[in-house]
Parts: sequence; structure tokens; C-alpha cells
Amino acid sequence: MNSRLVTYILAAVLLLGGGASVSAQYRDGALQSLYDSETVAAMKEHVGYLASAALEGRKAGSEGERLAAEYVTQVLERYGTEVVSGRDGEVFGMAQASGDTLTSRNVVAFVQGWDKSLRDRYIVVGARLDNLGTARLVQDGESREMIYAGANGNASGLAMLLELARMIATNQIQCRRSVVFVAFGASALANAGSWYFINRSFAGQAGAVDAMVNLDMLGTGYAGFYGYSCSNADMNSYAARLRGTLQPVFPEIVAEEPYPSDHRSFYGAQIPSMFFTTGRYPEYNSWNDTPDILDYEWMERELEYIFSYTVALTSGEKPLFRPEKAADSRRKDPTTVSYFECDARPTFLGSAMPETFLRKWVYQYLRYPAEAVSEGVQGNVVVDFVIDEKGNVTEVEVTRGVDERLDAEALRVVKASPSWKPGRKGGRKVRARLSITVEFRLEKKGSGKLKLKK
Repeated sequence: MNSRLVTYILAAVLLLGGGASVSAQYRDGALQSLYDSETVAAMKEHVGYLASAALEGRKAGSEGERLAAEYVTQVLERYGTEVVSGRDGEVFGMAQASGDTLTSRNVVAFVQGWDKSLRDRYIVVGARLDNLGTARLVQDGESREMIYAGANGNASGLAMLLELARMIATNQIQCRRSVVFVAFGASALANAGSWYFINRSFAGQAGAVDAMVNLDMLGTGYAGFYGYSCSNADMNSYAARLRGTLQPVFPEIVAEEPYPSDHRSFYGAQIPSMFFTTGRYPEYNSWNDTPDILDYEWMERELEYIFSYTVALTSGEKPLFRPEKAADSRRKDPTTVSYFECDARPTFLGSAMPETFLRKWVYQYLRYPAEAVSEGVQGNVVVDFVIDEKGNVTEVEVTRGVDERLDAEALRVVKASPSWKPGRKGGRKVRARLSITVEFRLEKKGSGKLKLKK
């Protein structure tokens, strides 16, 4: 339908007395799609599928996460990138306390740069693939399954990654360096997918990664658009240069991390990173995080800026990590290693499984704050801590919070941990850093009261 015919139809409707209500219906209803650009229409399609009930919240290791990976793979192939991770993604396993292995996956694709002297250098663009899955409620005696659809967290970032891949592939001649696109699985589990990518699957080429761009929760741009680089002067300078160009929107470069995400794995490997986000939002980690809360026009403006920023990184000078300017407390002690890098991992009550610590200590002594229960507040709190050479638990901090009360309770229990048996690497005791996810879940009973789910 051409624009002139649409104009005639609208005019006829108004003459017949439709008035403002008909005009509003036109803009907000089924005919709204007539206003959508191709990019907006594509992002709506991506989010619509990734946040659909069929994917059941894309929990790490689930069939929904696998279907999401399959979809991302198909779109990246259609958009002209070279997918290197196979139809089901690059699979990796995570041991569970039950003895089973949780299987997650990353999707990896790239667009090669044109400059022979730089095309073996990489800019990585990443976005979180998974979300929280489902939860079951019992109300008025009837069992009901609720889905954490994760439209903004993080179907919005995935949609942005896919459309950015299309733009980069179309404008390949502008990119001197190669661009690698990664959808990270098991991100909700202490950023496991990004850690696996940089430390395992891409480890042989990690030294050739010049910078990383992270896309997480980008659907509420009307409330703010932010860039966080851990105060890296070189990454911020690229944003400053774009200030002198024509862009539909500019991010606010912030000194404090909006919240932890997959960029942290790249900081750990001393790779400069920029994290783009629109920040926390009321529906964060709730059942109300559905596609209707996203503003796709704002997303398109953000995408234009992120495209310009990424292209600038592919063609400019290599940014330095500049650890002396980094605000990440985990870089203070270079002798601390990852829990998973230990030759002999730290053990709690004789077990090297983090799930044992959760089951036999954390959940035994965790107390759900009464006010949070009455308000129905729930979610996953990610806690980082160090097990030192003596087995003491130190440097405990919340790296992905939900609510001040839940965060404080998770901190209290972890800080009170008994001693562990320290880890070893190269035959000596080492300081090992571990991340755990503390789950606060509520069950609604027929009486309307909320009860901690066992």
C-alpha cells in the first residue's frame, strides 16, 4: 500500500467523524506497522520470537535457549555473516551439584575486514542469549506457569546485535578490522558464555581482540542511553570524536557500571570494552518484561550510533587497556585467579562444586526479608568472592543485584561462610575468585500470601 493511498484513507476516516480516537487507533493498532522502517520491523520480529512463550524464558541449558541460538544462527547467515559455531551454536558444559552437566552454547559469526594489515585483528560485539526461564505459582489451588520472557533483558540486545551484523556486513568496505558477533549463552550464570569464549574457544586469538562492545538491555532509550567503559580513556575518546558527527542520539558516558554483564569477562582478559545499555527498568527480571514495553524507534536511533561507534573502532588506532584507570575492583590484585583456572579447585565440605556451597550453606541460612516477601520481590543475586590462600572467604561483593534487601541478605550469608580448602595452581596455594547466583523465589498460595519456594 503506497503512502498516497494511506493518506486518502486517513482523510476519509476523519471526514466520516473518526476524529482523534480513530487516529490514535491507527497509530497504535495493527496499521502501526505502516510507520515502521525495515529496521524497526526486523527488530520487532526478532524480539517477538526470542521473547515468545515457545522459548519459555530461554533459561541456560534449556530447549528454549537452544531454539534462540538456532534462530540467531539462521538470521546471521541470512544477513551475510560467516557463522563458525554450527547450527546449534558452540556447545559447552557446566558441571552441576547433581552430577549432571548443564549444556549451554554460544553463537559466533564474523565479518572480515578489508585491510590486509588489520583484518586479523578483531572487534567483538556481544549480547546475552539466555534469561531466567519459568517459575510455577499456585493460586486458588490452581498451578500456573509464569514465563520470564526477557524482552528487554536481553532480546532487545540480541535484536540490536543481529541488525548491527546486517549493517556491518552491508558496509564491510568501511571496516578495516574484522568484527566478531557473539550471542553468549549462560550469561545469567556468572557470565559463563563470555568467559568460555575468551578463555577457551577463542583463547588462541584472544590477543588479537582489540576491543569489545557489549549490548545488554537496550529497549527503554526514552529513559536514558548509557555507555560504560570502566573509565577507559581510549574507549571514551571514540565516543568523544563521534560528538562532532551527525548522530540521531548520543549516550551518556558514565563512570559507574549500570550493572554487571558480559563485558566483565573481557576486562578480566585486559581487553578494552564499551557497554551500551538503557539501564535498569521497572520490569527488570519480572514476568512483565514483555515486547510491549520496548520503544523500537529509540532502539533504531541507538543502533545507528552503535554502528558508527563500532565502525570507528574497526578503523582507528588500537585502544589501550589502561588498567591504572580501571574502576573494577577485581583488577586490584593480579595474583587472584579464576576458580575455574585452578589445577585443584577450592573445596567446601569436601566438594569442588559451587552448588554444594549453595545447597549446604547459603540456602540453609538464607532468610527472605519479610518486606520483600510482602511486596513480591524476587530474582537472582550474583555474588563474587575470593577464597584466599588460607581458605577464608574475602572480598565479597554483589555484582548483579535485584533489590537492596535481597542483595544485603545474600552478602550476609556468603560473608559468614566457614573456611574452605584453598585452591592450588602450579603446585602452590592461590587466591581464587568465584561467582555464585543466589536465587530468591516466591510461591503464591491460594490465600494470597507469598511463600519462599523450596
